[in-house]
Amino acid sequence: MILILLKFEYQIGVKTGDRKGAGTDANVTVVLHNDDGQSTGQLHLDKFLKNDFEKGKKDCFKAVASFMSVIDFIEVWRDDAGIKDEWFLESMEVYCKFSNKTYVFPFLRWIKEGYHYKIRHLDTSLPQHDPQKEQRLMELNDKKSTYQMTVKIPGLPIQAKEIPEDEKFSSDYQFDLVKLVAEITIKGKIVKVVSGDWDSLEDLGNIYKSDVFSKPSPLADGTWDTDEYFGFQRIGRINNSLIALCTEIPNKLAVTAEMLKPFLEGSKLPDVISKKKLFYVDLAIVEGIPVKSGLTVCAPIALFYHNKKSRLVPIAIQLKQQSADDNPVFLPSDPKYTWLAAKMWFNLADASYHESNTHLGFTHLLMEGCALATHRNLSQSHPIFKLLAPHFLYLIAINGLALTTLINSDGWVQNTMAIGIDGMFELIKRKLDTWRLDVDGTLPKELETRGVLDQAVLKGYHYREDALPLPATYSGDHEIQAWAQELVKPRSEGGCGLLGVPGEGTIANEEDLVCILTCVIFTGSVTHAAANFAQYDEYGFPPNYPVVMKGKPPTDKSALTESCILEALPNKSVTFEIITITKLLSTYDTNKLGDYEMQYIYDPKAEQVLQQFQKELAEQSKRVQALEKKREYSFKWLDPDIVPNAISI
Repeated sequence: MILILLKFEYQIGVKTGDRKGAGTDANVTVVLHNDDGQSTGQLHLDKFLKNDFEKGKKDCFKAVASFMSVIDFIEVWRDDAGIKDEWFLESMEVYCKFSNKTYVFPFLRWIKEGYHYKIRHLDTSLPQHDPQKEQRLMELNDKKSTYQMTVKIPGLPIQAKEIPEDEKFSSDYQFDLVKLVAEITIKGKIVKVVSGDWDSLEDLGNIYKSDVFSKPSPLADGTWDTDEYFGFQRIGRINNSLIALCTEIPNKLAVTAEMLKPFLEGSKLPDVISKKKLFYVDLAIVEGIPVKSGLTVCAPIALFYHNKKSRLVPIAIQLKQQSADDNPVFLPSDPKYTWLAAKMWFNLADASYHESNTHLGFTHLLMEGCALATHRNLSQSHPIFKLLAPHFLYLIAINGLALTTLINSDGWVQNTMAIGIDGMFELIKRKLDTWRLDVDGTLPKELETRGVLDQAVLKGYHYREDALPLPATYSGDHEIQAWAQELVKPRSEGGCGLLGVPGEGTIANEEDLVCILTCVIFTGSVTHAAANFAQYDEYGFPPNYPVVMKGKPPTDKSALTESCILEALPNKSVTFEIITITKLLSTYDTNKLGDYEMQYIYDPKAEQVLQQFQKELAEQSKRVQALEKKREYSFKWLDPDIVPNAISI
């Protein structure tokens, strides 16, 4: 009783968020409470002649009030004084000197004028257990108004109607595409040539002379035109999810055992198939997509053989889906430049699929819908929100920027890629009709459907080696049920329209929830990293992985020349655009996986789980780095030490 009557000092730390307009000149008042009904009375936070609550700053205040053995929650409100009265409060800490206890109150909220916010210590609760149900419902209704969903491009994933202020780039991470392109051009000491073609492949290779525009690794290593590297592109570069085990030769592929015999190292075709040494990539999805006027994109199918040196090599390429007299099967024994042309035309289709589906459609755009559903249905106090939020950092902002600068009628895609934006959108639509969260978004199942889950099959599959351990590392509530329902609700009705969500919108058990969360986190971090950060290495030297080719693909096996290859390549102006943008998109600017830019998790038990997660990521990083030392071709992109948390570029 005596302690209650005495006055004690409290130190109150206030962190204002790094958001546009986050600071305030308003007067801020707090009250400390416990669940027994005790409170301190009003404590006014102000320092004489000091500008408090500035954006991105932390302020410390001293207050004297009656003693409480425990502080269970804090009450905060502000008035409308000052020019700037909006305020984004990131967190508060209260330290009681007498008890030597610190209490943490994660707000992560805009504080409305006049509303009394009540936040509990560590602020992690399910909605049915939260005493502040009215506050929680009000905030969710506000977020549904702010995070509105719409279909911007018919047939594509759901997107934000407008970019919410909270999703825009912070002052520490300003992504100005035009400015960055100008800077990288100056640093790279490259002068844009507005016209002209290349005199030779050597002429093209000579432009990579600066630290900024270093030679892409396939060019530097001299491997870009080898069969070994072409095979490696299927399993260790930026489009690793199309290669599949071949259990029988597809009827539409006009090959015979006799044709393939010279490339099977003395083995018979049935034996190669039975020993799981034969693989294929079928790009049937590309057939008939729109392309820019005067250009062509094939829909090829190719066979690959996993040889005795554990290298995957191409042994047959058919550039169109159905066999015909003008659609021969190209073989490694064909004339050098004819075989090279076949590989380049195959890669053009592969690159078109990569940028459309592997990259844009099923990391960037698909995850935007998941981010919107999360913000609209899960309170900031919900533990699942705290788990997912770091993996959506700048996602909506970068997508908005991409659609207005890269993927518009006069953007990079339209100017440099053969398929243009119409072909890109069509490819995404086609894949979206069949994409399933429980298959395509679940790595072990996705590998299994292609027949390559078994580590003994297709050794050297670096993507599988490095990615497969990571999902295991991740591993009654009306908010979570509403979230799941919005994930599956058709896009025409304002939902994300995802197929294959376990429970079809009703989460009944922990296994279903883990499946969904793993897909979202894995896609937003690992899948995007694999699809994105090797872009300069792959696209930076156009013959290696072209996004556009002039002319027509070969229709017979006549011997081609280097001049024929050069005539198919983009001119100097387009090449400049390709290498500049892919260099920019291959840069890292945000924190590595498990190291979050903003702290959402404060609960000690959850922090222990996070620490264990970070420990396992560190162990996986050491494993990847050890594997890298033994690899013929580098595949560093899934080292957890460099994989970002979110799709922020």
